[in-house]
Amino acid sequence: MPDRVAPADTGTVIIIPSRYASSRFPGKPLVPITGPDGIARPLIQWSHDAAASVSGAPRVVVATDDTRITDAVDAFGGEWLMTPESCANGTERVAACLEVLPDADLLVNFQGDALLTPPAFVAALIAHMRANPSAQVGTIAVRCSVETFRHLAEDATQGRVGGTTVVLNGRSEALYFSKRILPYLPEGRLPDADMPVLLHLGLYAYRRDALARYVAAGPTMLESVEGLEQLRFLHAGVAVSVLALEEQGYPIVEVNNPSDISLVEGILRTRALP
Repeated sequence: MPDRVAPADTGTVIIIPSRYASSRFPGKPLVPITGPDGIARPLIQWSHDAAASVSGAPRVVVATDDTRITDAVDAFGGEWLMTPESCANGTERVAACLEVLPDADLLVNFQGDALLTPPAFVAALIAHMRANPSAQVGTIAVRCSVETFRHLAEDATQGRVGGTTVVLNGRSEALYFSKRILPYLPEGRLPDADMPVLLHLGLYAYRRDALARYVAAGPTMLESVEGLEQLRFLHAGVAVSVLALEEQGYPIVEVNNPSDISLVEGILRTRALP
């Protein structure tokens, strides 16, 4: 349970789960990322600024379990909530905020290492959930270009995890998410309009009841094996509505490892060009 009570809020709240401890990249939220202006800012500030630029200006809150992160958020004037260290993933950390956000009916999970997430994608997901009140969980996928598909296939050939894909049913709900490329394409076949490959982005919107069901369900074998927290929803029978969008002309790279920093900084410079 969070130990800092935020003011009452209504409507949509964007929550950025952020933990300091990470087996692959300890202290990642505070790593400096240099922008096109030559100024270095902590990763959590970049992600906060991206979330704060979403159309409609929803409230943005960083959910963390470490005072080093709250100090950084205070330094750039953001809002934070302290959540338990025991949260196993970002969805559980968002759920931990429910009690202190009693009037929020839609909670958006904006990943703290996904600073390149287009704000327009977040706005589109919020609009999708508002237009479909029966949807309990929503997320975003992008249709892979041939170039992106080849990159994923090369990663798979080299034994690297290059991204998460998702396949849908006829109602545009997720059938399954995997770190393998789905669906299987015969050798030589490339994705097209008739057989798209959808690359999943770790951006979610939840109703309150869906988060409560997620926590009550507890961890599952599939989410542990795949390393994909969203599979718990499918295991619990909670449909995940998927909004498929087009690529934005630049890679939506996350900062998962120190080697990703220079790549992200290069993309930031490219995006800033007229």
